[in-house]
Amino acid sequence: MRINIVSLFPEFFDSPLNSGLMRRARDSGLVEIACLNPRDFATDRHRTVDDRPYGGGPGMVMLAKTLDVALQSLDRPGAILLMSPSGRPFDQAMARRLCTEDACTIVCGRYEGIDARLEALYPILPVSVGDYVLNGGEAAALCVVEAVARLTPGFMGHAGSGEDESFSQGLLEYPHYTRPEVYRGLAVPEILLSGDHARIAAWRREQGLAATLARRPELLASARLEKKDFSVLKNLAGQGGRRRRGRNLYVALVHHPVLNREGKTVAVSLTNLDVHDIARCSCAYGLGGYYIATPLADQQALARELLGHWLGEQGRAFNPDRAEALEGVDVVDSVEKAVAAVAVRAGQSPRLLATSAVVQGALPPAEVADWLDETPVLLLLGTGSGLAPEVLEKVDGTLRPIRPFDAYNHLPVRAAAAILFDRILGDVQ
Repeated sequence: MRINIVSLFPEFFDSPLNSGLMRRARDSGLVEIACLNPRDFATDRHRTVDDRPYGGGPGMVMLAKTLDVALQSLDRPGAILLMSPSGRPFDQAMARRLCTEDACTIVCGRYEGIDARLEALYPILPVSVGDYVLNGGEAAALCVVEAVARLTPGFMGHAGSGEDESFSQGLLEYPHYTRPEVYRGLAVPEILLSGDHARIAAWRREQGLAATLARRPELLASARLEKKDFSVLKNLAGQGGRRRRGRNLYVALVHHPVLNREGKTVAVSLTNLDVHDIARCSCAYGLGGYYIATPLADQQALARELLGHWLGEQGRAFNPDRAEALEGVDVVDSVEKAVAAVAVRAGQSPRLLATSAVVQGALPPAEVADWLDETPVLLLLGTGSGLAPEVLEKVDGTLRPIRPFDAYNHLPVRAAAAILFDRILGDVQ
């Protein structure tokens, strides 16, 4: 494989590309690496490679011309990457795709970046190795070079070395041990000494699942999981407080004060489906409680009648799963009573979180997930045409709308509840 690196500081790569397995791969001709310095393609006596940005602003911008001429000089550019913090995240899947190429070229930016016209001249893919900013693209390019090169057949001594590594199957890797069997009172897990390869393989798989669930649960959404993995994950999720975040989230379905279509503050009737479906979602995500807030006596009576039916002997016998979900539902006459009920149950007052399809809230779901590590949160869902201003004025934050960039943003509240629970908790509950 041929890897071209375009950099103002080619000496940056001297040591790492001449060490360990990388040097062996280069000496054997398995991987060919060429460094090009844009300064070598400058035509003025100062070898200029940058200039001030049009429109003003700090710093300098790399010239399109010297980079263009450098790229034109390559007989095998292959896929062209630009290391940039604004690029597509680099991951193991991208590394696998790149290693199938005959060649690839990595452009290392410096200063404030490169002239954007270069991306119009070439099929450049901006790539990022993380959500942070470096002095230049060289350190990031090294990550890409090593991740891609080591997947080349013959790079690693053992053909299966890359198959069990972190991310190879969408999971983190299992822990490793070597001699001695006991070190400072810590013993190697007995199963690894058993010689039973089937049991060892199963143990390693479970350890990989456990590590992924604990450290990078978002990876599970795209991991290649087998049927038995789901049983393992279910058991793991029930251990060690894995559902703590979910239990710190509460939801209240508010029927007053809410807005009608004319923008007036009103009280609205409850809906049978909202009672049932939000309860089932709350139970599935392990929420601490679900409150139906209405000041109307007849609506409170209706809610309690529905709950009484399914929580009674006949209802439980007919549908025990629904009864289990509805056990977490309480009826209160106001948002304030819901807040008080959560404070009693959680031992402290909750932070109030509003939802709105109109108000452009600033809070992303991930930030709310962080709240749950410290305090209970009561999520207020509005019925009618949404929560009234007097409610929104008292909250600690408002979530951004579910579809903030689309014209149609009118989901039923039970659908919105399910989506929000998943965005806030997801696999991290």
